[in-house]
Amino acid sequence: MQTRGILAGVYTQTATHTTLLARLSQGSDGAAWAEFHERYGELIRRFARSRSMQASDCDDILQEVLLSLSKTMPTFRYDPTRGKFRSYLKTMVIHAIAKRMRQKSASTSLGSIEETTRNLGQDPNVENEWESEWRQHHVRTALKVIESEFRPADVEAFRRYALQDHDPGTIAKDLGLSVDSVYQAKSRILKRLGAVIEAQIAEEG
Repeated sequence: MQTRGILAGVYTQTATHTTLLARLSQGSDGAAWAEFHERYGELIRRFARSRSMQASDCDDILQEVLLSLSKTMPTFRYDPTRGKFRSYLKTMVIHAIAKRMRQKSASTSLGSIEETTRNLGQDPNVENEWESEWRQHHVRTALKVIESEFRPADVEAFRRYALQDHDPGTIAKDLGLSVDSVYQAKSRILKRLGAVIEAQIAEEG
């Protein structure tokens, strides 16, 4: 799914203390880890795929990230002055990718893994890809909420008009709606989508 420029104003940079991170830091909260896997698993896999990793590698990278987090979260303390959670997670994902790359190459020393991590972290293309995947991740997650709150026809009209840039007249004809209804669906859902995404980001930090 590709997001249009119309969603640029929806995605905010809100950062507050996160209840999910607090729960993960307790270590023994299995429900929190399941929630993390559900919420961020696809993001991590998609980003790994964008770095030319195979499907099996993506699964291994996800497991490596979860393992690393399980080791660091008990002593992790969220400090917004040191950066947002998405930056922290990006670093861990890049390190997992670097480790996987080195495991499949002749060199597997810790130094080479750290060097590869630094090189990837300094690559502007990697940063742009991560930000793109992060934004789409939040839109995908928020759309699941939207689907439970609005009529299917309105959601479909929003998808076609706001996300896929289809002609509103054609959308209205296909869905048995008026053109004005298509405009209204886009306006209402876009507003709600922004609120849901803002809440998601605020919750994670």
